[in-house]
Amino acid sequence: MKRTSLLLLAALSGYGAFAQVAAPAAKHARPSTTATVAPRPTDVSRLDQLLREYTADNRVPGAIALVLRNGKVVYRKAFGVDDVATRTPLKANAIMRIASQTKAVTSVGVMMLYEEGKFQLDDPISKYLPAFGSPRVLATFNEQDSTYTAVPARSEITIRQLLTHTSGISYAVIGTPQARAIYAKARIPSGIGTPMGSLARSMDALGALPLMHQPGEQFTYGLSVDVLGRLIEVLSGQPLDQYLQTRIFEPLGMRDTYFYLPPTKRARLAKLYTENARKQTVPMPPQGGMSPDYPLAPGTYFSGGAGLSSTIDDYAAFLQLLLNGGTYHGRQLLKPATVALMTQNQIGELNQGGNKFGLGFGITTAENAARQPGGLSEGSYEWGGIFGTTYWVDPKQQLVALLYTQKYPSGTAVDLAAKFKTAVYQVLAPRPATTPAPSAAPISK
Repeated sequence: MKRTSLLLLAALSGYGAFAQVAAPAAKHARPSTTATVAPRPTDVSRLDQLLREYTADNRVPGAIALVLRNGKVVYRKAFGVDDVATRTPLKANAIMRIASQTKAVTSVGVMMLYEEGKFQLDDPISKYLPAFGSPRVLATFNEQDSTYTAVPARSEITIRQLLTHTSGISYAVIGTPQARAIYAKARIPSGIGTPMGSLARSMDALGALPLMHQPGEQFTYGLSVDVLGRLIEVLSGQPLDQYLQTRIFEPLGMRDTYFYLPPTKRARLAKLYTENARKQTVPMPPQGGMSPDYPLAPGTYFSGGAGLSSTIDDYAAFLQLLLNGGTYHGRQLLKPATVALMTQNQIGELNQGGNKFGLGFGITTAENAARQPGGLSEGSYEWGGIFGTTYWVDPKQQLVALLYTQKYPSGTAVDLAAKFKTAVYQVLAPRPATTPAPSAAPISK
């Protein structure tokens, strides 16, 4: 799973609790605000108790949770500390590394170009990125020296297959053993902790490497969305960071979302933690020549699959856009039909961890929904980031929920996200939604 592989850290060259309801600061406020729904006093006590419990004994140093229902904030709190050594309280507007949550943002950026007629979903990617022409599939692999043989693929990789992770492209560092070795020899980055370099050069190099399977035949989580980030650059004529800034972040008021933070925002980057051999929570050290503080670098590598840092408020606005059918605060970024396309099964009979996959999101099946206590709906969509951030959107319940921490690996809190999801439904979702909020007011920060 994206947040559980111990291999990612190989590439990434205070005790106590504090709880607060973070009141919006005027300088961070959106153009207008939405009054928070006031649940009954007992409604949120279980959420408070859960997050206070996990931060009080330092299973995670700090956690931020945000829940919206019918477009209104019903829960927004920060618990614990940002800095274990100084016991500095974690603030709800802290900027965190969201890693693979970047994928959904890049996927929306791609689909905006799709709506403009720039491509068709089943176009071969080589039509726009020639380096991916004449793809080959791995046939044999020598573990001793990472040499291999490959055979011609039966078909080319399509843009739809990149959006659904069925392209055959795997991951550097956390992918298949064969892909890790082959990509390392070719110096293909994972997209995390690699601020220097060029997306164009790396994707051209990736295009020459073998696929792990025939296109369309398996779900293989990998660098497909980094390829889509390069597609955006080619079709838009802009670097990926500029495209996302002007087309998504600015229209949504996402003022704290960047690949690399400007100097004025660097102090708000939350510290990143890990666990030592004794399961103690300790600061993440630099490893392999790469620093966990990569968002502070003046970077040039824009990973469409893993590179962004953001706040929980910014990402909630992005998710509310999708729940609203592509419109947020009067700005339409996508058509409802496009959002519907993105959030339904696009992989047919293939599976992704017991769920399905759309164009950028994991999709909850009826079977998995039935196993979740409390009311998770079939068709909910979700994903997360390897450093301890997660989200889901439940259209039937008109619910958006996010939980952010900054710790990896997190054996002492591996079950926190699941417990949080259960608690959200038990205390907030039983009241039936009234009317959908197609044009919900902006989220206050």
